[in-house]
This record gives sequence, C-alpha cells and structure tokens, in this order.
Amino acid sequence: MPRAPNPPRERRRSLPDWFKKPLPKGNVVGPVRALVRELGLNTVCESAKCPNLNECWSRRTATFMVLGNNCTRRCFFCSVPKAKPDPIEPDEPRRVAKAVGRLGLRHVVVTSVDRDDLPDKGAGHFVQVVQELRKLGGDLVIELLTPDFRGCPEGIDAIVAAGPHIFNHNVETVPRLYGRVRPGSSYEGSLKLLQRAKQTDGDVSRTDGASGILTKSGLMVGLGETDGEILRVFEDLRAHGVDIVTLGQYLRPSDRELPVDRFVAPDQFDALADAGRAMGFAGVYAGPFVRSSYNADALYRLIRR
Repeated sequence: MPRAPNPPRERRRSLPDWFKKPLPKGNVVGPVRALVRELGLNTVCESAKCPNLNECWSRRTATFMVLGNNCTRRCFFCSVPKAKPDPIEPDEPRRVAKAVGRLGLRHVVVTSVDRDDLPDKGAGHFVQVVQELRKLGGDLVIELLTPDFRGCPEGIDAIVAAGPHIFNHNVETVPRLYGRVRPGSSYEGSLKLLQRAKQTDGDVSRTDGASGILTKSGLMVGLGETDGEILRVFEDLRAHGVDIVTLGQYLRPSDRELPVDRFVAPDQFDALADAGRAMGFAGVYAGPFVRSSYNADALYRLIRR
C-alpha cells in the first residue's frame, strides 16, 4: 500500500464551547501517576494524549498499554510514538495485574501498540495479561482493546479462549478514509477480526455469572467522514456481530497528525447514538469526549443490568 502523505501543517481549530470541562482540583492524578511510574507501565492515557486523563486518573482508573510504547505502524490520527519496537518484558502482565489490584479496579481496559515485528503480533502477551488478571479473582471485568494482529486467526482464538469479558477492536474511521488515516490497516480485516472473536467464543464462564464474550468497536468523527458513512459503519459492525459501539470527537494531538475536519455538536452525537440503538446494539456510547475506554465500566454495568 502506498505511504500516505504527511498531513498538512495548518492552524488548529479553536475548541467549541461544548468541548470544555473543568479540571479536577488539587493533585488528584498524582497517586495513579506514581503507581504507573513505580511499576514501569505505559498507559494509552498519556501516550495518546487523551483529553480525559485528569478525570479518569482522579477516579483512580487508567487504560494500560502493553508491549512497549513504540508502534510499528504510522496512523495519522495517533500520537503514540512510531519507532523501533521495545523489547518484550516477560513480567509486564504480572505488573499490570499488580497495578489493577492496588487501584482496586473492578473493570480494567488493556490495550497495546501494534507489534507487526512479532511472529504472533503480540497475541500471546495479551493471553498472559488475561491469565494474570484472572488470578485476582473477585468480580473483575477484563476488557481488551486489541490491534488487528494482521488477522492472525490463531492469535484471536487464543485471546478469546483466555476468557476476557469484552473483546474490543476499533475500526477508527470509515472505509473511504483508511488510506489517509490508517495506512497499513484494513477495514474489512477489522470487521472479520471482530466477527471471528464473536463466532469462536463458545460459552466461556465469567466471574460475574454471565456467559459469552461481548465484542466492541469504536470510531471517531472529524476526519472528513459524513454522518451517512458513520451509519453505514454501524450497519457493518452489527452485521459482523458487534455488541457495543463508541463514537467520539477526533482531536489533533500535534501538528504531525491530521487536522480536524469538523466538530460535531452534542445533539448530533445523540442522533447518531439513537440511530445505532435502533440497529440493535446492546450499548451505544457517543459524545464529544467519548473514547473507547472512557467510562467503560459504567457502560458495561448498564448492559449487564
């Protein structure tokens, strides 16, 4: 696939009024930051410059990012470093579980960089993470936000067999924009990955008494798509068995990434969410600040009520 051109350097758009919220008062993120540093862990909150970091960390929750901090792909919406991959740290799964235990989390989201340099694309490391998290017992809900593993079926099957509650993989944008936004990735490949996770699940026993894995995906607005294209992605996701969809506003992390094409108002997000619910999704979460792992615990509890 031809390499996408570098995005243009242009003046940033000003944030609309609805895209502003007060910051927590005091040093409320300090304890989480100290724990992450102590255990030598990465978070997508920091690496992807998430606008919700202060809010989430003040609630003592974070999204852990395994397999290093350097990604083997160059997506033009993402600020995670693109560089030579870090060596795999065999004890990282244990350290993630230790952090989860010390934070007292009941719902954890674990993601990773792309690791196309590895034979299994990192799938085996995810399996080890799930195994360590399950040792914590209790009612911990495990959500994985995975890369596409280049469609490796064995890796997907092994992760599902490990027993996460939620298998999450983001399509990120509409198919027309893939060459510009996600060079090296495949829209159809992402759909097939989600479908395989759902179809090969079987009836895995869960700590919360439920059975069967939930599949989840998300995408952004503001990269040049239309509302009609978003709704067609929703239809594709439902056709491939996806249970949960998230939709949020793209923000340009730096001048190296693509510029924002539009800001979508809250009422427009509400209309898109209503359309998604009408398609039969178990859960739809849409809004300017929504990210794949943002309030993931509350969304899961709402679905499982």
